[in-house]
Amino acid sequence: MRAVAINGSPRKGGNTEVLLQEVLDPLQAAGWETELIQVGGKNIRGCTACFKCFKNKDLRCAVKKDIFNECMEKLLLADAMILGSPTYFTDVSAELKALLDRSGLVSLANGGAFAGKIGAAVVAVRRGGGTHAFDTINHMFLMSRMIVPGSTYWNLGYGMNKGEVRNDEEGLTNMQNLGESIAWLGKVIKPHLGTFPQHLPDASR
Repeated sequence: MRAVAINGSPRKGGNTEVLLQEVLDPLQAAGWETELIQVGGKNIRGCTACFKCFKNKDLRCAVKKDIFNECMEKLLLADAMILGSPTYFTDVSAELKALLDRSGLVSLANGGAFAGKIGAAVVAVRRGGGTHAFDTINHMFLMSRMIVPGSTYWNLGYGMNKGEVRNDEEGLTNMQNLGESIAWLGKVIKPHLGTFPQHLPDASR
């Protein structure tokens, strides 16, 4: 099985990346193929609402001058996606928001391509606002009919400067448990994905 973690922080090697790797480690130990993808600081723009994805239905975005389609391809191949962000004014980074909006819409345009996949949100926060950023990520998962596992607490890690999150023992323990929960859930649901409900509501209503 395959898990993809997306780092929405432009600060490579920062607290968000540390937390994401803590989630991936138990998955690697369980035999999953894992990949950590850097999106923060990269060239990715927001959704233009052109809705060409509904016309083309090719699992891609019509805007092809940035890294989005490369990321989308990896998300489509994954059994689980872990999306991480720092907290910027109580929300996710601009790069991750762009990925959320565009991937969610492309998935919807293609018959619910994310349905039945596992999705987990991870947030690095200095002090406050982390749960709002956490909700922003989870909203895309839930609207895409994905399966969102819980853990020992909110998936937050506390720290400001690079590496400070390593001092958050509770946060690190939560990430490890999250990785273990994803591994368990993936093993349980994999044989039954073929029976996942496929009904889609009439979007024209």
